[in-house]
Amino acid sequence: MPNSPTPTHCPYCALQCGMNLTPAPDGTVEVGERADFPVNRGALCGKGRTAPAVLSSRVRLTSPLVRSGGTLVPAAWDEALDRIAGGLARTRSEHGPDACGVFGGGGLTNEKAYTLGKFARVVLGTSQIDYNGRFCMSSAAAGGMKAFGLDRGLPFPLEDIPKSGCVILVGSNLAETMPPALRFFTELRENGGTLIVIDPRRTRTAEQADLHLMPRPGTDLALALGLLHLVVAEGRVDEEYVRERTVGWEDARAAAMAHWPEYVERITGVPVPQLRETVRLFCEPESAMVLTARGPEQQSKGTDTVSAWINLCLATGRAGRPYSGYGCLTGQGNGQGGREHGQKADQLPGYRKLDDPAARAHVAEVWGVEPDTLPGPGRSAYELLDALGTDIRSLLLMGSNPVVSAPHAAHIEERIKSLDFLAVCDVVLSETAALADVVLPVTQWAEETGTTTNLEGRVLLRRKAISPPDGIRSDLEVLHELADRLGVEKGFPTDPEEVFEELRRASAGGPADYSGITYRRLAEEDGVFWPCPTEDTTPGPCPSEDTAARPRPAEDTAAHPGTPRLFLDRFAHPDGRARFVPVSHRAVAEEPDAEYPVLLTTGRVVAQYQSGAQTRRVDELNAAAPGPFVELHPRLAERLGAAEGDPVAVVSRRGRAVAPARITLGIRPDTVFMPFHWYGEGRANTLTNPALDPTSRMPEFKACAVRVEAVERQDAG
Repeated sequence: MPNSPTPTHCPYCALQCGMNLTPAPDGTVEVGERADFPVNRGALCGKGRTAPAVLSSRVRLTSPLVRSGGTLVPAAWDEALDRIAGGLARTRSEHGPDACGVFGGGGLTNEKAYTLGKFARVVLGTSQIDYNGRFCMSSAAAGGMKAFGLDRGLPFPLEDIPKSGCVILVGSNLAETMPPALRFFTELRENGGTLIVIDPRRTRTAEQADLHLMPRPGTDLALALGLLHLVVAEGRVDEEYVRERTVGWEDARAAAMAHWPEYVERITGVPVPQLRETVRLFCEPESAMVLTARGPEQQSKGTDTVSAWINLCLATGRAGRPYSGYGCLTGQGNGQGGREHGQKADQLPGYRKLDDPAARAHVAEVWGVEPDTLPGPGRSAYELLDALGTDIRSLLLMGSNPVVSAPHAAHIEERIKSLDFLAVCDVVLSETAALADVVLPVTQWAEETGTTTNLEGRVLLRRKAISPPDGIRSDLEVLHELADRLGVEKGFPTDPEEVFEELRRASAGGPADYSGITYRRLAEEDGVFWPCPTEDTTPGPCPSEDTAARPRPAEDTAAHPGTPRLFLDRFAHPDGRARFVPVSHRAVAEEPDAEYPVLLTTGRVVAQYQSGAQTRRVDELNAAAPGPFVELHPRLAERLGAAEGDPVAVVSRRGRAVAPARITLGIRPDTVFMPFHWYGEGRANTLTNPALDPTSRMPEFKACAVRVEAVERQDAG
């Protein structure tokens, strides 16, 4: 009999598109449409369609590897696990628990992220754990917490976007980063709504806009403040809303009024008439949204920038109302859930704060340990990586490739090489894994069951569709075996549903409350939006107006329906009011000068994903995007004497990268762009600045000073 399709979700971006997987007779896996899933309605991008290619033994790891004589060679599982346990135990004994580091990834399932955080704190006793999601939306998270008292990427479903009157999309090229989402914005315009895109490049997304603003990289904060100034000057403030649902308006208003339109034009390069038109288009409809992505967030002032855009929403009464509000477009597949359940340096499961005594007591009870045995907050991601080889002597890394993805990447590569011991769990031999002392091959998305949380806060069930090859184990099995070898025999189950049941208890009562969510519900519904407590059928602290209408599982009449729409009645602060946060413009950490006169910004292309560790192993995707490039304006190219395809060097204070020129009128003359998916001489993150946001600890990926030089083809390497 033919194999029946397994409904599951894509392994890549935060849309977590629904798909069906069917094993084929030749051993491959066929991807089919899953038209009933509301996020993508069957549509898939090229990465999703080709995702099964990485399941092939031709491109993946199939055996543990250990370093012998400077070379990684195949080894048995027991030998590899013994080496890891021995390396971590030796470091802990000689240098203390905080000399052991743990680094996770935004693609790990909720079960893995939860277990990794528990492993770090209970087994190793280390505070030194963080994850690459810190490089994704930590600034948006910090801004959301300040304003609303709660951080969830989108406080409403994607299906609300077409019903809004206007959407301002700041620093997102979703036509390439998450193509199936573009249809929501197409439907917005078809319904008579307006799309405004803010980006220093004329991207595929910007081409769909009714209005495209092209600010200088790193000036989004000034731009938002200038718009709020005009809202006040033109009498467009929703005074009743501000009075009844917010606090702190006067200070935020005073800060914005220092950013008059002509001043903002000088900073950003956006003409005053465009500023005024943006305010008109945003304020005239009954509903409107602001959605940010990495452009404004990956800055050394990213949190303040997000706060400025939230202030614009609050002043105009656009938050906590139907088809309105501020939201963040999360990037990584489980970037939302990954930071909610304990692999972030300062958090415990349920989005609890690690330095909160009540939170520590609750989680410690679930874990069966004493609260005072849990370490305190540790270093953020870049700071953790920067401490490798000095304060941190051994590292366990799961699902990340910082040699390509971290800022100041050449420096981070050297820090990784200086470790006493490095262990990596991955599905492929990434550039970081190639430096390890032990590499463990682990199961992939189609070979295991687990949950993820997409950019809407919708918790989803990713189902196992095929069995992994012989000799491959899951991350949960790895952590179980390591815990056992390090003296903790219980508390690390290998069954993902058992882990999720514990996660439910640990998250109960926290901001990200999953306690009302079960695998059975996820299998029967199109996901469940958190918060979803079990205690009763009334909504949690941020209720939705439509919860009563949502279907409940027949077997559980007391089930909470979940919360698709946050803040419609109150915000998550104790008094129910949102907070204005007064902010003022400040320059990027590294402004151009005579030696480095141009700004570099970075991003993604449609055929590759993140560090490219997986997508660069797919022939179809490599054919579409074979390597890095430098996008520059014709005027800059003319000054260099560079033609299309000529190699050019981009040089910053941290290093040099070389890639072919791509000449276009769709970028500012004072700006160059590089995608960051590749290693080698075209590695964009060799150049980027690790200057950190003081609140979110987000590095400034999106703006650094560089110079561009012509390169002779024979010298281009």
